[in-house]
Amino acid sequence: MSEHLKRAEELRAITERHYNCAQSVFVPFAKECGLDEEQAYKVAANFGAGMKVAGTCGAITGGLMVLGMLGVEDPAVIRNYFQAFKDNHEGCTDCVDLLRINAQAGKEKKPHCDAMVYEAVKVVEKILAEQK
Repeated sequence: MSEHLKRAEELRAITERHYNCAQSVFVPFAKECGLDEEQAYKVAANFGAGMKVAGTCGAITGGLMVLGMLGVEDPAVIRNYFQAFKDNHEGCTDCVDLLRINAQAGKEKKPHCDAMVYEAVKVVEKILAEQK
């Protein structure tokens, strides 16, 4: 297991302070992005719960923050990033749709959101490895 994924799992397990999906993806990459964890926490604060309006999933936007901070801006790479999620989630990337599909399957919210965070970390790591 990578250090980023391990840290994301640690953050998702914390109950004293909530780490939203975007924070849980972005914070593990803080050092590489030139930030400390508190700065990364604050940057990603308004991106959880689909930017607090059920838009694009916070885990996905957290990954976009990492990619942008690390200089990955190629439109084709970013399209592929989104496509990776669409391929795994019935074409959906919005929080409201992902949660609806999850609820219709009779599943709980937290495990779904945790899985989205871990998926985003893995996709980001794969893209970063390909960029080297």
